[in-house]
Amino acid sequence: MNKLIGVIGSGNQSKRDDETAFQVGRLIAESQAILVCGGLSGVMEAACRGASLPGGRAVGILPGDDRADANPYVTIPIPTGMGIARNVLVVKTSDVLIALGGGSGTLSEIAIALKLEKPVIDLGGWKIKGTKRAAGPEEAVRLALSLAGCTSAE
Repeated sequence: MNKLIGVIGSGNQSKRDDETAFQVGRLIAESQAILVCGGLSGVMEAACRGASLPGGRAVGILPGDDRADANPYVTIPIPTGMGIARNVLVVKTSDVLIALGGGSGTLSEIAIALKLEKPVIDLGGWKIKGTKRAAGPEEAVRLALSLAGCTSAE
């Protein structure tokens, strides 16, 4: 069964975060895992764009009621009508999460993940006890796959 790797971060990321998220998404797809995110812009869109290149799949768990709100690279949009409460669904759906920068929304997802004992890999400098730090996209995805129980590409 494919592993579900959540990518969380800002809807208004920096150029560095955009490139990092793109690489993370590409590596997730190449590993045959499925990307899970909030489905909107910023880090979420960049990661989905990366996942789309090798033919990967990206699940977007949307805060609103309309599938059309998803960024153009989401392959499976899931409208929830739950607003920011959808952050819980992003975390619950994911086997492991990779955090890239962000603000209070990302922080809430990290806190929920830690409370639910889901592994979190930090690429955004959060330095929160219980998260694992990765130096770059390759290390983050490799660590995510390991923590999700993958011994090889599935």
